[in-house]
Amino acid sequence: MSTAYRNRIQEFKVALSEENINLKTLRDLCFNGIPFEGGIRALCWKILLNYLPLDQTLWESFLKKQREVYSQFLKEMIIQPGIAKANLGLSREDVTMEDHPLNPNPDSRWNTYFKDNEILLQIDKDVRRLYPDMAFFQRPTEYPCQLILDPQNDYETLRRRVEQTTLKAQTVNRNRSGVTNVSSPGKALNLYPSNEYEVLPNGSEAHWEVVERILFIYAKLNPGIAYVQGMNEIVGPIYYTFATDPNSQWKEHAEADTFFCFTNLMSENRDNFIKSLDDSQCGITYKMESVYSMLKQKDMELYLKLEEQNIKPQYFTFRWLTLLLSQEFLLPDVIRIWDTLFSDQDRFHFLILVCCAMLILIRDSLLAGDFTVNMRSLQDYPISDVHTILTKAKELQDHS
Repeated sequence: MSTAYRNRIQEFKVALSEENINLKTLRDLCFNGIPFEGGIRALCWKILLNYLPLDQTLWESFLKKQREVYSQFLKEMIIQPGIAKANLGLSREDVTMEDHPLNPNPDSRWNTYFKDNEILLQIDKDVRRLYPDMAFFQRPTEYPCQLILDPQNDYETLRRRVEQTTLKAQTVNRNRSGVTNVSSPGKALNLYPSNEYEVLPNGSEAHWEVVERILFIYAKLNPGIAYVQGMNEIVGPIYYTFATDPNSQWKEHAEADTFFCFTNLMSENRDNFIKSLDDSQCGITYKMESVYSMLKQKDMELYLKLEEQNIKPQYFTFRWLTLLLSQEFLLPDVIRIWDTLFSDQDRFHFLILVCCAMLILIRDSLLAGDFTVNMRSLQDYPISDVHTILTKAKELQDHS
């Protein structure tokens, strides 16, 4: 570790030791990247995402309250419906019209349950393939949620719900001698590649299962937006950062802390996920056009070339902006970009600067390329050095 890096860690420690943290000082420090050592990054993100108050004397009581609130969400939205499902219909006389699965009333418990299952299956499909090039999300967490895994709780877990919903249809084969074979469609048709649906033994859970729970609770609490594909890519880096915190006192509560930080980030970013707002000033279309407006100011020649080739911003900036570049780079690089995005007071304006910088940095190849070559570059961005990209974005900001 270089002397300069050691000094940098020391600067962070000093800033974070203040009883009342100076947000401007912390933002300025974080803008150039946050050290992982000592859990500094995870702590800074909790402050930058407006989760932890700036007054450190409030932390203990605040965190205790928030983690209790999250436990309550688990009880109300996963455990209680699971118990109700496990108990429904145990005795035929108990099944009222209200409890009947075929009850057409949209407000019935069963209707809600089936709707939730649709959302859950989409979340499940997406979180299982989160960062497939890393083993982390498939590994068991050191701190499985005891509330969920308590053997005293006889209820239908999310894991069980997914298994039952996925495998509920059965394939019946009758051979020539009249023997009927019943097998699940998953096995019969090999719907699931090996390992994809492998779950850990009872009593332990993989990191992706924790992420699934966070997204399911978020969807239940925010029915107006529920779950949209891509949210898994936003929650993944936050959870990874908190669940790898070297400080075990923080790491133990990675799930609850991720939930609240993700919720805060989504409150700023959610308009990108709401289709009806796409063309409004807060929607994604406006932001995509902002990238081209800025490019027009900074590099007219490149702007005209992309216009001439009819390369519209939505062809590539939709993913860049909605997912905060989480799909364009490897996870450690995404985390480094997010250090800067989170520390910028107007974080989504800086994201537009980053997108513009990414275009300008490959201007020579874009000016020389045809439509096909250029689209390939923009959908599989060729530069992997995020430091160069962030430096260019800062340069654009300073000259605006």
